[in-house]
Amino acid sequence: MRAIIQRVSRASVSVDGAVVGEIGAGLMILVCAMQGDSDAQAEALAEKIVKLRIFRDDAGKMNLSLRDTGGAALVVSQFTLAADTSRGNRPGFSTAAPPDEGRRLYEVFAECLRARGITVATGAFGADMDVALVNQGPVTIWLDV
Repeated sequence: MRAIIQRVSRASVSVDGAVVGEIGAGLMILVCAMQGDSDAQAEALAEKIVKLRIFRDDAGKMNLSLRDTGGAALVVSQFTLAADTSRGNRPGFSTAAPPDEGRRLYEVFAECLRARGITVATGAFGADMDVALVNQGPVTIWLDV
């Protein structure tokens, strides 16, 4: 699985003008299931993200995890993270998991975060979404598992 995480002070996702998910401080997580991924990758990605020390401590150093801060996660599916731009000018997405499997793994991933004590809000899988966020830092990290 592949993800881009952004440390945020707030984030929300809307579909057709209606907010379907929002959080305060925490992580905006754009996630993509890749072909061949399984529940094991979803679990490993969730574990890595929950423990990643990218939040500031009292000394201002990135030394705290999402779990340490009690922050929330906004999880949004984004198959375009599978983009292959190696040929031509139009990206290909053939390395993304098929939609049904992508949806299932997206839901497994969100549930893995919840099982680790994280408050999770989600977007709408496969929908045309508007995402708003305030990236804090800015801190943006790409993860592959």
